[in-house]
Amino acid sequence: MKDLAAIAAEFGDDPEPAPRSFSHSGTVWRWQAEKDGTAAWYFLVIDGSTAEAIRAAAGPRRGFGSVRVMARIGSSCFSTSLFPSKEMGGFLLPLKASVRKAEKLTEGSPVKAGLELA
Repeated sequence: MKDLAAIAAEFGDDPEPAPRSFSHSGTVWRWQAEKDGTAAWYFLVIDGSTAEAIRAAAGPRRGFGSVRVMARIGSSCFSTSLFPSKEMGGFLLPLKASVRKAEKLTEGSPVKAGLELA
C-alpha cells in the first residue's frame, strides 16, 4: 500500500511540509560543573512531542547532533543550537546570560520559548 507522500508525488503534489516553528514551555534548569563549582550553564529542556517534532523536521544534524534554531523568549530573539540530551529525553536550549538578564530568568523560572529551525 502506498503512503500519502508516494500518492502525492505520483500526482505531482508535494505532501504538506513539516512545521519549522515550535513553542515549548518549561522551567530554567541550571547545570553546575562538578570540579570546582564555578562554571554554570542554564538551559530549557525541550522534550516530549516538541522534541519529537523537531527531530522529524530538522533533517541532517550538525556537530554533536545539534540543530540550529532562532529562539525567542519574551522580547529576546537569539540564534543558537539545540543539543541532544538522552538523559533529559530531548534537546537542551542554552540560555545566554544576556537573555536571562533581559528576561529576568533564574534557575526554576517558568519560561516559554518560540523556536524556528534555521
